[in-house]
Amino acid sequence: MRYLLILFLSLNYLFSIDATLTIEKDVPNKATIALVEDSTTANSSRFHKKMFQLLKDDIKLSGHFQLNPKYHNIEFESLQIPEDLSNTEYILKYNFSPSATKLNIKLIRTSDNSIVFQKNYMVNTASRFPFLAHNGISDMNSALGYDDISWIKRYLIFSKYTSPRKSEIWVADYTLTFASVIVRGGLNLFPKWANETQSAFYYTSYNNKIPTLYRVDMITGKRAKILESQGILICSDVSQDSKRLLLTMAPKGQPDIYEYNIDSKDLKQITTFSGIDVNGKYIGDESKIVFVSDRTGKPNIYLKSIGSSSVSKVAVYGNENNSCDAFREYIIYSAKDGNSINIYLGSIYSSYIRPLTDGGINRFPRFSTNGKIVLYIKQKGSKNSIGYLNLATKENRFYPMISGKIQSIDW
Repeated sequence: MRYLLILFLSLNYLFSIDATLTIEKDVPNKATIALVEDSTTANSSRFHKKMFQLLKDDIKLSGHFQLNPKYHNIEFESLQIPEDLSNTEYILKYNFSPSATKLNIKLIRTSDNSIVFQKNYMVNTASRFPFLAHNGISDMNSALGYDDISWIKRYLIFSKYTSPRKSEIWVADYTLTFASVIVRGGLNLFPKWANETQSAFYYTSYNNKIPTLYRVDMITGKRAKILESQGILICSDVSQDSKRLLLTMAPKGQPDIYEYNIDSKDLKQITTFSGIDVNGKYIGDESKIVFVSDRTGKPNIYLKSIGSSSVSKVAVYGNENNSCDAFREYIIYSAKDGNSINIYLGSIYSSYIRPLTDGGINRFPRFSTNGKIVLYIKQKGSKNSIGYLNLATKENRFYPMISGKIQSIDW
């Protein structure tokens, strides 16, 4: 049990580094674009410099543009194009209100000075202003026919320790510019989104005599008890139809993986190993799972069909692989490399493997909903950050995490 606690409660990071960007894609293949702010409202609030940075970050991480990094401003309705931008393919003009609750964007093709895309956005409070940028750039990207990047509009959810046996659950935008606590009081761990729309989430409360799994509605705030179990109780994955949960439970002392049906309330044990089986993830058509087990003495990633006793090892590199995620037939997992921990991409149907990080401590990888972006936690000395890797373009973006000890994160 001590090993299990180390395995699951080891996201103990303090975060304080600046964001950096690495671009490895052939730059000439990208469309050129520049940002131009409305001069009539430029710098009218403390959020304006942050908005410019957010728009830049969203555009860069999409992987579809070569961005002019310089700041420009001109009247939003003006047809004038700054002279040094005359050879830029697109200009994105934007008007960001002094209240930080409204953003108007206008994408202009410079070759004929035509408006390609235009839309207005609004949020109810200034603290949510990052979503103005994320929604605008995602929609602009779609208007140009590029691959979907709607992942930038999603919320992160994570549990953070605040003091011994006390923690809080937070939601944030992917850059952590917006962050808000949604569960506090006692020990609340392992938050997991309940569906793709992020309208609800699960978490485990250790405030009762027995660990209890709850479901919380994001709109109403209503909390519903799902089930309870001795020892440990974690929701590690949710089926695509949101009706089945993969749970790690230890009602008999040793942790195994169970499947719980939301409608029928049926609980089915999937693994029966005498050691540690944890962190189950649906894979493929969801008739199989991948999971972490110490059945060879050290944690590694295994594959099992639900209802079958056959188990096979699927992480072909490394022998201390203690976290994983799955998308379709692909898996990502962390593996120890000497003094480093790196993240690898593999497939359950082949020996294919691709290293995603090189050096340092990189853990807890998570696929985006479309499988094209990987989120992970990077540690460098005492400094830690949340990283995003575009699998197609190899572009990375890093952001400082919220101060405190992060226990678990979902996307």
